[in-house]
Amino acid sequence: MSGLALLSYAATIIVATLGWLLRSKAYGLFRLILLLVYTSLILPILPRSGDIGGVALALHLTVYLDSLFLIRPRLRRTSFRILVSWPSQYFVASTILALPWSLAAMLGFSLPHLWFPFALGLFGLYQSLNTRKDLVTVDLRAPQAMSALGRSRALIEQWRESFPRNWSKGAESEFVVAQISDTHLGPMMSVSRLQFICERVVDAQPDLVLLTGDYLTMESQHRFEDLRDALTPLKAMKGRVYASLGNHDHEALELVSQAFAELDIPLLREESLPLEVRGHAVDLLSFDFHFKERADALPDALKKMHLRKGAFRLALLHDPGEFRHLPRDIVDLALSGHTHGGQVGLVSFGLPWTVISLFSRLPDHGLWAHGLSRLYVHRGTGHYGFPLRLGVPAEESLLRILLPEKSDPEWEDTVSS
Repeated sequence: MSGLALLSYAATIIVATLGWLLRSKAYGLFRLILLLVYTSLILPILPRSGDIGGVALALHLTVYLDSLFLIRPRLRRTSFRILVSWPSQYFVASTILALPWSLAAMLGFSLPHLWFPFALGLFGLYQSLNTRKDLVTVDLRAPQAMSALGRSRALIEQWRESFPRNWSKGAESEFVVAQISDTHLGPMMSVSRLQFICERVVDAQPDLVLLTGDYLTMESQHRFEDLRDALTPLKAMKGRVYASLGNHDHEALELVSQAFAELDIPLLREESLPLEVRGHAVDLLSFDFHFKERADALPDALKKMHLRKGAFRLALLHDPGEFRHLPRDIVDLALSGHTHGGQVGLVSFGLPWTVISLFSRLPDHGLWAHGLSRLYVHRGTGHYGFPLRLGVPAEESLLRILLPEKSDPEWEDTVSS
């Protein structure tokens, strides 16, 4: 075994052991597995890095350094993120993408174009640090009933830095929602970056701003002030901003609740709220994230809600996998996130396919339908998990909702029991 291999595996054991002793057994085991996989994949191809070998070794070092600092996770300064966090996440993701080259090297072969997965990783790093601004028109005026859950059509256009404040005021049968989802405050989403995104939302002056969960990462689960400060620009739209919970928010529920309390933004949990939006009666329904027994949890939550006959029913539903558990046609439109749009796929190139759609039927991004109900799956403002986005840009969208006529006699009041 080479000296580099000995040092790399020694660093793996040291980081995992310190993680076990100083943070938790779960973190120590997680880091041990992650670093063992990464180290085993990178070592066969590092000697083939040629003239950029010094750069590759520096990037290799950041992986262990970043893992070491995560034993005491905190939101780090910009300099640390640029020098350690971003290079580490880029190099780990690129190494995973280089799996075919690594396996070939283990077997004694050499595949050409080793630069390709690392160039692809640079594109992913760029996408991870930027959001695409979409104007999505969701036309519900004559929704076609779909017997099975499937993709539906939405008109998506891109908009740039500025948008007229009065752009939606001419049509009485529509309103505009800005959705913020999966911000995952952490290495790729700083407080200042999320503040800037929220400032652009305020500049667009939508009728509602709806936040659909997963606000934090392990780095931001220690101070409620970070989330509060990141979302502070939304205070300018008091009375038009509402939030719900995602799965990661249950890891730091008290912190998330305190941040929204200080912002005076209602954090809705399994409840309905009657609103008046541009002269239209809107019932805003919020469903918590359910880890199990979803088929019963959502109908049970509905029994506690008061739903007005003829009101437009807009639901906050973090996990799109829960959409099929809602009673048929009970909502007009549900907004969710959770999937990060699939995170890896071909959306940037105008194609709908993602890793999620390749292996499952879970709604991954865009507009979906079941019966007369529609579901919009946000691609996420940030991301978490796999280190980079790749081919699925983060989303900064405005939803232009064209309202349906309510004439279905089955839409009756549901009163709290």
